Formats: sequence, C-alpha cells, structure tokens
Amino acid sequence: MQTDFTIRQNLIIVCVGLLLGGCASDPVPAPAPTLSGEQMLSESQGLANLGDRWQKGKQLVDRGNVLVHEGQNKIAEGNRLIEEGERIKAESEESYKNIKR
Repeated sequence: MQTDFTIRQNLIIVCVGLLLGGCASDPVPAPAPTLSGEQMLSESQGLANLGDRWQKGKQLVDRGNVLVHEGQNKIAEGNRLIEEGERIKAESEESYKNIKR
C-alpha cells in the first residue's frame, strides 16, 4: 500500500514537472506563407521606396545640421561685432566727456 502511495506521488510530481516544462517552453512559430513572384516584386519596390524616402530624410538632416552650424558661426560673429561696437561706443563717449571737461 505504501509503495502504491509512493508511486502515485512520484507520478504526480513527474506529471506536474512535464506540464510546467511544456508551459515554459517557447511556442512553435507558424510557418511563413509562400510568396508569389508578384508579391515579392511589390514588396521589394515598397522597400526601395522606403529606402529612397529615408535617404531624402537623411539629406535634409545633414543639410539642416550644416545650416545650424553656419548659423551658430554667424551668431558668434554677430556677438563679436556687437561687443566691439559697444566697446568703441563706450570709448567714444568717454573721449567726448573728457573733451567737454
């Protein structure tokens, strides 16, 4: 009787282990559908269009980066001119005050 109980326990443990192992394994992927030549051609043209569109986008980004860089250089030059102009104005005002004295 006790061996029957032990066999049942072992059988239950094995079944639970197999059940958990089956649930934890990766599912079997569905087979890929067969494509016709026309479908393949259509998809490849779509991919080519996507590639062209991506390349146009990249060119725009590159051009924008160049413009931003040029703009930053112009801003720096403008700030330099403003500083120099402010310095010249301050010197001129100081010279005018000295002449008036």
